[in-house]
Amino acid sequence: MADDVPKGSAPETSESLKAFGEVLKAFRKRAGLTQEQFAPKVGYSVPMVASIEQGRRVPSMKFVDKAEEVLDAFGVLRAAAKHLTRKAGLAKWFEEWAELEPLAVTLYTFETRMVPGLLQTPSYARTLFEEQLPAMSDDKIESNLVTRMERARILTERPETIYSFIIEEHALRRQVADADVMREQMDRILDLGKRRNIDIQIMPQSRGYHAGIGGPLCLLETEENTWYAYCEGQETGQLFSDSKVVSILQQRYARMRAQALSVEASVGLLREIRGAL
Repeated sequence: MADDVPKGSAPETSESLKAFGEVLKAFRKRAGLTQEQFAPKVGYSVPMVASIEQGRRVPSMKFVDKAEEVLDAFGVLRAAAKHLTRKAGLAKWFEEWAELEPLAVTLYTFETRMVPGLLQTPSYARTLFEEQLPAMSDDKIESNLVTRMERARILTERPETIYSFIIEEHALRRQVADADVMREQMDRILDLGKRRNIDIQIMPQSRGYHAGIGGPLCLLETEENTWYAYCEGQETGQLFSDSKVVSILQQRYARMRAQALSVEASVGLLREIRGAL
C-alpha cells in the first residue's frame, strides 16, 4: 500500500513515550476499563488511546488531566507527562501543530508548493528529503520519512474527522520525482479522495487572483470546538489561536473552496495530470 512504513523501519518513538503508555495502560487495567470503555470517559477516540498507550502519540495536557481524574492515578500520570520527549523527525516550529492534528474533528489544508504532507507517498516524501538543503544523513531521512508516514495515519484512523485539501495545480504538475513516483502519488490522492470524509480540490492555473494568494495555510477544529490556524514559510511556522486571526483565515479558506474546482472536476484534472506523465 502507498502509506506503508518503509521496509526495515518501525514507527519511531521515545522511551519516555513508551513508558508513559505502559503506565497509562496499567492504571486503566487497574480501574477495570477496556480501551473502548476508557476512551469516551476522557473524551478521545479509541485509536487515539491505543496510540498513546503504544507510545506513538504525545498526549495533550487535557488528556493527561482527564486520565488522571478518571483513573485516580495519584498524580503519577501528571508527573510522568513532565518527562515526555517527542519523536524525532519534526521541525521545532511544527511540533505544536503536529500535536493538534490527531485531535482534530475538522482539518483544512491549502498548499501552494507541493503535495501536502498528509497526502504524500513514501517515495514522493523521500525525494523531498533527499533533495533538501542542507543535506540530510541517511538516518535522518529515514527518521523524517517514518514520522511523516505516521502523521498520515490520521486520515484512516479518524474516519469521522472532516478533511479538506485545496492544492494549487502547479504544485501537482511540478515533477519533483520520476514519472513512476508521480503516478503513484496521483493515484494516492485519487484513492484518498474516494473517502466520504476527505474532499480534495484543485485551484486551477486559469484562476488568476484568489483568496489564498498569500500562501499556504491550515485550519483545525478540536473536539472542544476550538479553532486553530497554522502558516509556514522557510525555516519558520506560526500557530494562531487568536480568534480574530483564525476568523480571517477561515474566511479566506471558505472563499477558496468556492474559487477552486469542484471535487468532481478536480478528479478529472488529477487524472489528466496523471495521464500526461
